[in-house]
Amino acid sequence: MGMTNSDIQYIIAPDLRNTRLTRRVSGRDQCGELQDIAVVEERPLTIFLNGTEIVTAMTIGDYPEYLALGFLRNQRMLGDGEIVKSVDYDAELETVVVRTDGRANYEEKLQKKTRTSGCAVGTVFGDMMEGLDGLTLPTAPLCTSWLYTLSREINVTPSLYLNAGAIHGTVLCEQDKPLVYMEDVGRHNAVDKVAGWMLSNKVNGDDKILYTTGRLTSEMVIKTALMGIPILVSRSGFTAWGVEIANQVGLTLIGRLRGQRFVCLSGDDRVEYDADLTTVRDEKPKQKGQK
Repeated sequence: MGMTNSDIQYIIAPDLRNTRLTRRVSGRDQCGELQDIAVVEERPLTIFLNGTEIVTAMTIGDYPEYLALGFLRNQRMLGDGEIVKSVDYDAELETVVVRTDGRANYEEKLQKKTRTSGCAVGTVFGDMMEGLDGLTLPTAPLCTSWLYTLSREINVTPSLYLNAGAIHGTVLCEQDKPLVYMEDVGRHNAVDKVAGWMLSNKVNGDDKILYTTGRLTSEMVIKTALMGIPILVSRSGFTAWGVEIANQVGLTLIGRLRGQRFVCLSGDDRVEYDADLTTVRDEKPKQKGQK
């Protein structure tokens, strides 16, 4: 038997009581009837590192400190030995200032900054592969029973996605337990919030699973690997480069997780097929042309 949603003890979960994250908007439906629905807010957040402006991202506005730390860490602007002295958020100016103990190496990276194809304002740098050379991810096991439990519990957790849509979620998990659930308009932002939380709380990724609602792209794979997490899972699909990099770094990559079905395109040596599929509710596969 799996847990019920009320049994899940998230460390952080979507906060539907935060009225800043959505607003009510009126419109008319296909029948011309007046409808009042919730839509997700977007706000600019400018991230500074030691007095230098790094990037302005569009975000829903929750956990700005985690977003800033995770972004800087995943872009390799904060090194492994870097000491963060302070993280200051100014809600009125919509800025986060991260100060370190030394001089962070970010000037050259700023010159290489490029836009990605990701949703919202995904930003990556020309040397995005930095840090992957020689990277070895831990040989953590993955039971298929964990996948089905995580999928079931995460999909029924109250969230902005279920309430308003137009948003991505990323969940840090340990075995079959979801721990930290972050949402944002861009999947990259949601992952960065998780990375920032891990950095702030000195949480190791060796025995963790990262679950995302977004596509398994190259940048998602790179960020997961740099966070030290050996397993990345999604209900969505893959890109070829994402699969190639996952195989390169030894990351277990599982996509199209719906009902009883999933596809593992990298790192299947970690997978233990222990689930009794007769106990797992199936979903009808989508037809071509369906979203």
